[in-house]
Amino acid sequence: MKTKLKIVAIGGGSSYTPELVEGFIKRYKELPVTELWLVDVEEGKSKLDIVGAMAGRMIKAAGLNCEVHLTLDRKTALANADFVITQLRVGQLAARIKDERIPLSHGMIGQETNGAGGIFKALRTIPVILDIVEDMKQLCPNAWLVNFTNPSGIITEAVMRYGKWNRIVGLCNIPVNAIAEESKLLGEEPENLFFQFAGINHMHWHTIVDKNGIDRTEELIDTMYRDTKNTSIVANIQDNELIYEQVKNLHMIPCPYHIYYYRTDRMLEQEFREFKEHGTRAEAVKRIEQELFELYKDPKLDYKPKQLAERGGARYSDAACEVIRSIYNDDKKIMTVSTVNHGTITDLPYDSVVEVTCTMTSNGPIPFQFGSFKPQERGILQLMKSMEQLTIEAAVTGDRGTLLQAFTLNPLILSGDVAKQTMDELLEAHKQYLPNFFRRGK
Repeated sequence: MKTKLKIVAIGGGSSYTPELVEGFIKRYKELPVTELWLVDVEEGKSKLDIVGAMAGRMIKAAGLNCEVHLTLDRKTALANADFVITQLRVGQLAARIKDERIPLSHGMIGQETNGAGGIFKALRTIPVILDIVEDMKQLCPNAWLVNFTNPSGIITEAVMRYGKWNRIVGLCNIPVNAIAEESKLLGEEPENLFFQFAGINHMHWHTIVDKNGIDRTEELIDTMYRDTKNTSIVANIQDNELIYEQVKNLHMIPCPYHIYYYRTDRMLEQEFREFKEHGTRAEAVKRIEQELFELYKDPKLDYKPKQLAERGGARYSDAACEVIRSIYNDDKKIMTVSTVNHGTITDLPYDSVVEVTCTMTSNGPIPFQFGSFKPQERGILQLMKSMEQLTIEAAVTGDRGTLLQAFTLNPLILSGDVAKQTMDELLEAHKQYLPNFFRRGK
């Protein structure tokens, strides 16, 4: 086992980075990170400098033997890396604002990882991630890629399917948050409960069994609906609980993002109201980020400020750092991640990527067998997986017909001429990041 680790964070100028650094500090005895490289692009240099300086102060205050390097040269950073974390946003928040505003202008959900906006975030990201993988093949062929870039499941499948890179784990903080919050609702410590998640990223369900083998899922559903404030564990999904009869019928706990599919009308109404009052969620995040970076500039600040929780990335470090720590120590920790299906969910293609409960090992995630869903989950799950795979194919080929098929399948996108018009507007809005859609004949 190596006693010195080199970790590279691509998108290192992110406002989330202090939480990542805090996670490494807390785990230093089990995860001896001696080199932390923060990488960004020219447009993100000012943020990288601010966050990098703060990361250095945090590590110095903790008294750790770890060097922090800041660079715009990805290849220099990747050389001989042990772990690579991707937390990037192609086009930065300006692109997200377009992803949200344009669908809303056509009467559709405008959201970062769902609907038309989610598809376009994937389209911009996949070519960049595949380029990173090609660099990794040359510069750090034994490294693990830990992807936190949304939409995480789609990105992970693109890397496996087209990048031919299997040393990847896709991450989301939703399962980590659910375990922490739902354990409290049941009055149990998380280690006394087994949460089995199954589905795909932002489209999964889970059940809960305690150490005595008693299924606590129904109890949790009833507990959640006695106080509707208990139903939200995501910062950008507010007081819009799912319908009790529907969740009760599932006999499983849905991911909070199901609200966009189970109660589209209510979420669309909320988005229009908030847009009128405050702008889109991306514009709210932009204001939060500006405040955070003003805090980060303080030369005396050497710890993660509590305001970061408002950004929506609660327990981010727990997800990213625990995956890395568990792979490094081969300690068989149980976590929920995106990984290759290999028959875990029989309703989905064998070689597709699923988000499931796994045992983490030095060889990567080993999923707990799930089996088959009931029709009420299976139908939308298979539809969404097909949509994901068409999105990946479109990102790689630049084929507009394939992209329109992905739009047509997505339940949050209106069909026909509206879908085509929205697609064309988004393509034009993001033209600089999507050159393969604008080559002759496309």
